[in-house]
Amino acid sequence: MIADYGLSDRKLKILKAIIRNYLESGEPVGSRTISKFTDLNLSSATIRNEMVDLEEMGYILSPHTSAGRIPSDKGYRFYVDMLMEEKEHELNELQEKMLDKADKMDQLLKQAAKVLATSTNYATMVSTPMNSANRIKFIQLTQVDEEQVIAVIVLGGNVIKNKIIYVPEPLDNENLLKLNMLLNTTLSGMSIESISLGLIAKLKEQAGMHGEVIGHVLDAVADAIVLDDDMQIYTSGTTNIFKYPELRDKQSAQEIINAFEEKQQLTDLVTQTLSNEENTGIQVYIGDESPVQTMRDCSVVTATYELGEGMKGTIGIIGPKRMDYEHVLRSLKRLQSELDHMFTKSDAGKEG
Repeated sequence: MIADYGLSDRKLKILKAIIRNYLESGEPVGSRTISKFTDLNLSSATIRNEMVDLEEMGYILSPHTSAGRIPSDKGYRFYVDMLMEEKEHELNELQEKMLDKADKMDQLLKQAAKVLATSTNYATMVSTPMNSANRIKFIQLTQVDEEQVIAVIVLGGNVIKNKIIYVPEPLDNENLLKLNMLLNTTLSGMSIESISLGLIAKLKEQAGMHGEVIGHVLDAVADAIVLDDDMQIYTSGTTNIFKYPELRDKQSAQEIINAFEEKQQLTDLVTQTLSNEENTGIQVYIGDESPVQTMRDCSVVTATYELGEGMKGTIGIIGPKRMDYEHVLRSLKRLQSELDHMFTKSDAGKEG
């Protein structure tokens, strides 16, 4: 989009400097001011010549007799389009990275469940990490058509959620930019629990005629932060339960197999484990202590692994009450440590 404006790199930098400086000061911008805001190392005379060209092209205006310039409507249009394109590009790159990372993570967790089942001879499960901190990092609104806007919501841990929002009338780029700035300035770093009714009312008031859109966006944020939404649970070694006579009872075995196949009870187990902020280590449930009713004849051992930024997942081993607890705890601790280290090391490498 930006290339269509036919501006050289030098003119682009000068125009952006004029617009940004004028937005901050509200005063006409001169060549000497511009020389301080760019890395072009150009003389004031050269900058003045470029400004003359920009004025002839219709991007800036010379108000009254002032030597400075201010942006024209065409200049503002350029600035808004440029910002929107930059954000779209950043978001596309982020989505590609996250999709690639998610695919690699899924393969890793599937393999971890298999290795753990083979090592222990029990049934195992590993959940994908979920955002237990529920904090908003970034929101991007983009017009899809005259009736729809897509809200891309980036949560802690770079979890990305998309939500289509229906709007009563089309939003132009300027209004979308204002709404994006309003949402991100206000909500960045906040959890859904900390967004009060008073804050919502204030946001809607600041959005003016577009207050309804703000309401829909906040609803989308709340939907995106549901803990078990999109959570995957990888299982392995379910048939290992038949190795233990006390679990071969037809009803008990069938109940355990059903729990592993349907996974809803495993999801409830993970949700319960992660919702308790104190459960950052290893938990052992014996018999009736098990949060999963169908596993009351078993022992269930779980561990929480962390990826940083509030991202947590659960590893679980299900076996007979006479399981080799020492070996199970050692295996869980080792896998928990490996996952923690692997993801922490990966994030540190990207920061470097």
